[in-house]
Amino acid sequence: MRAVQISEAGGPEVLAVSTIDVPEPGDGLVRIDVAAAGVNFIDTYHRSGLYPVEFPFTPGVECAGVVSAIGAGVTNVAIGDRVAVVGTPGAYGEACLAPADRCVTVPDDVELDVAAAAMLQAMTAHYLAVDTYPLRAGDRCLIHAGAGGTGNLLIQIAKQAGAEVFTTVGTAAKAEIADAAGADHVINYNETDFADEVRAIAGSDRPLDVVYDGVGASVFSASMSLLRKRGLMATFGNASGAVPPVPPLDLMTGGSLFLTRPTLFDYIETRDDLVARSTDVFTHIAAGTLSIRIGARYSLDEAGQAHRDLEARKTTGKLLLIP
Repeated sequence: MRAVQISEAGGPEVLAVSTIDVPEPGDGLVRIDVAAAGVNFIDTYHRSGLYPVEFPFTPGVECAGVVSAIGAGVTNVAIGDRVAVVGTPGAYGEACLAPADRCVTVPDDVELDVAAAAMLQAMTAHYLAVDTYPLRAGDRCLIHAGAGGTGNLLIQIAKQAGAEVFTTVGTAAKAEIADAAGADHVINYNETDFADEVRAIAGSDRPLDVVYDGVGASVFSASMSLLRKRGLMATFGNASGAVPPVPPLDLMTGGSLFLTRPTLFDYIETRDDLVARSTDVFTHIAAGTLSIRIGARYSLDEAGQAHRDLEARKTTGKLLLIP
């Protein structure tokens, strides 16, 4: 079978398609014939060495497809089942192995490519807005990168909760996408200082209850300065680089602020949590109340270009590899 592998940390050029043996599932594992694999920033962190891995390494922690083999002891999944998985490396290939207890069933009314696109970003948006800071009617939130995959979904969930949504984008085209998702205030950070614009719109120096930030270093300090007393900063990504260390006293002087650096995998640690969250997401997708935007599809041979496009923040919506 064909799979993308890396043999050393580096730029997108280290992603190369190799021919490897079709994996056989051991105890508790299943083999998935991959219909689509998600391309995510965590894949670029594995590739670059920010998150160390052992080489050779096949990236990709998210996919959907059809089960083609099962290992001993597997009872919750059968050959032929349509499943999706997130958190297990190896998705950038024609097939991958995954623990059976981390696979979730994809409903018949959800396409496999949509399921692959939803596992990481939609469940991330879900836990952020439902659990990390549970949004309520009247809350004011700032969502960075509102035309990106997670940001766009966060806007939709925040508006369903009744929140007032501020969001940032980098182009006029991305502004249209964020506006279509329902954002109340769309700010182009290349045309104005986003913090000044939030203050001007809100008529207050520190108007926000929460900031959801997947961008990182370039927006962190200004975002913190917009939080009300006891507001919450949820920094969940490093698109512009990792956030530097924050002295605890800064949180005190900022107004007893809360700072968290959450990850999806702590919110789906148990199988019950995984099934409940994915079921809620798939139910909303099937009902049309949560729209998954697929921005581009790439072949395995184009994995390097997919990483370049993602890191350049040239994309909107979800990027997929289609083996």
